[in-house]
Amino acid sequence: MPENSTEVTAAGIARLAGVGRAAVSNWRRRHADFPKPVGGTETSPSFALPEVEQWLRDQGKLAEVPLRERVWQQVAGHPAGAVPALVHAGCALLLLRTSPRAWPEITAVSDEGMAGVLSLAVDKVLTTRFGPAADGGRAVHTPSPAELLPSVPLLRAAAELAAGTGARETFEFLLGRQLDANPRQYTLTPPGLAELMAALVETGERPARTVLDPAAGTGALLSAVGNPAALYAQEADPDLAALTALRLALHTGSGCALAARTADTLRADAFPQLAADAVLCHPPFNERNWGHDELAYDPRWEYGFPARTESELAWVQHALAHLREGGTAVLLMPPAAASRRSGRRIRADLLRRGALRAVIALPAGAAPPYGIPLHLWVLRKPGSASPASPELLLVDTAEPAEPASGGQASATGGRDRLDWQAVQGAVLDAWRYFEGAAPAGARLGAGRAVPVIELLDDDVDLAPARHLPPPAAAGGPGELIRVRERLTETLGRAGALTPPAVTLTDPAHWPLTTVGELARAGALQLRTGGSGTGQGPVLTEHDVLGSTAPSGSLPADGPAEEPVLVEPGDVVVPVLGGGSAARVIDDATAGAALGRNLQLLRPDPAALDPWFLAGFLRGTANNRQASSYASTATRLDARRLQLPRLPLAEQQRYGERFRALAEFEDALRLAGRLGGQLVQGMYDGLTDGTVAPKRTEPKRTEPK
Repeated sequence: MPENSTEVTAAGIARLAGVGRAAVSNWRRRHADFPKPVGGTETSPSFALPEVEQWLRDQGKLAEVPLRERVWQQVAGHPAGAVPALVHAGCALLLLRTSPRAWPEITAVSDEGMAGVLSLAVDKVLTTRFGPAADGGRAVHTPSPAELLPSVPLLRAAAELAAGTGARETFEFLLGRQLDANPRQYTLTPPGLAELMAALVETGERPARTVLDPAAGTGALLSAVGNPAALYAQEADPDLAALTALRLALHTGSGCALAARTADTLRADAFPQLAADAVLCHPPFNERNWGHDELAYDPRWEYGFPARTESELAWVQHALAHLREGGTAVLLMPPAAASRRSGRRIRADLLRRGALRAVIALPAGAAPPYGIPLHLWVLRKPGSASPASPELLLVDTAEPAEPASGGQASATGGRDRLDWQAVQGAVLDAWRYFEGAAPAGARLGAGRAVPVIELLDDDVDLAPARHLPPPAAAGGPGELIRVRERLTETLGRAGALTPPAVTLTDPAHWPLTTVGELARAGALQLRTGGSGTGQGPVLTEHDVLGSTAPSGSLPADGPAEEPVLVEPGDVVVPVLGGGSAARVIDDATAGAALGRNLQLLRPDPAALDPWFLAGFLRGTANNRQASSYASTATRLDARRLQLPRLPLAEQQRYGERFRALAEFEDALRLAGRLGGQLVQGMYDGLTDGTVAPKRTEPKRTEPK
């Protein structure tokens, strides 16, 4: 085995072969010639990737490792670690995109020769894009030939992958895999949120051409800016700063100036003289050690010196200090920053001087921590030409309203379940109306322009929920009347759909078959969801369990890969959780991509009725015998689910009954949602006085 060979874990082997980790454990026990561990620990060993690939081919378990998987495994198993490997790959991809004709000459030599030539070529490209290495702490340092040598096989493979998918897409794919593999190591800004924040700064008085992110993280916010002339990024973590710089360089053209620096932003501002058009920032929350003691006399605290517990207000003032007059900043904030008493004086001064323009409450699940409905603060640098605004825009999208009658409710709340299109539409409509940039006939919608004088009390509480009506009462008593009418209609429909009295018989003893046997016989196809890029909705696990419309979305970036699209008559089952659930795809859901943790069964209509299939898949005993149990989850093996062997006509008879049960279940589910909305709306209406209790007339007594 070559020295410094790429290593792969059992999870990586499972990904390569398209099997579960349990299968890899079985191979290790049953096959004496399975490759021996070369690293890792006793509980999590690692293996040499070339040996694993050869063994899988010899066993007929792997025809050829997909190129994108081979590249990723080389990154994940790099001797120096995944982050240095990503940096080297990013440098090579940037060189490949900048000087594509030079790449064949660089790679036409030995590995040692390529490492030496590549180091010189990369240094030239990095200097052109980011400036000299000695100039202000450039985030990406030029790797030496000795550092590049172990990465040469990776760089050759990455260039081959980029030839088919593009340099930027290749780096986005590798970076995305690294972020997914280490979710607790990075604080992520989801793409939908990044797009919303970028759109808010682009609706100002003039386009945001120069943009700063003082807590750049993985570069998601700056990558979402539409057509910048200059991007400035600062990040305290050197690894993240390097990855962000390369990501931005691959994302933008040569006409966009880039500056990425590594330093603690509040203690060591890398751009002290910068006055940008816009600032986008997802700062760290609840930091006590942000520099309170040594920064007491810093000129950035124009609106007041933040308390030790108010690190977020330090970031707010840092952002304002780096704006030109009239420039816009958008910061993601914890909800406590809008109401903590220790920050009320700074909030009051921000209001009085017109610096704070909007506070927007997002749904829970918008960004980590996912269980908290975070806020967006929109700020504007006051200037002599723009007098202070007498109003503050408050928007609450934390609890989206029930969908219109006849439609399915979209899943709301929780990670990966947000309807970002609806959230962005509500926020941007309110902001544009407030700014006077909305088309005729537009309205505030989910927002309200609150006079500043109403907010300047002892608490200066800016939480939108304190000043906006609850969603159930937003339409007034008339909305409660409409909800009650829908509930009455739905309860009547549920009553009509109630299954008839059952006829009890002895248990049936049908000849049985399994889904796996049906798949081998060609009676159905099995597909697994979770991959693919592009546009369009995604059917998620929560949509299947809740019988709601597809609420997920595909990643827009990354190597092109066709997702699995559902068709009418498909049966979709969740593979995690151990519960019995199956959904038959109708015309309204057809065309959506199949999401993660879902398996699709596509029956041949000449052999299997889809409703018959879905109904028997939901049997409790069937699910128990087809489930495997781990320490943290239950996993369903759809191939082990059993079906009776019945003629198609008999299947259709059962299928009609199963279809009726599904309609009854949907009606009960909708009635539960409407009932909860009506009950809460009545509580809110009675307590705020918009609904009055019905008067009862005293009984009259007739004289005797």
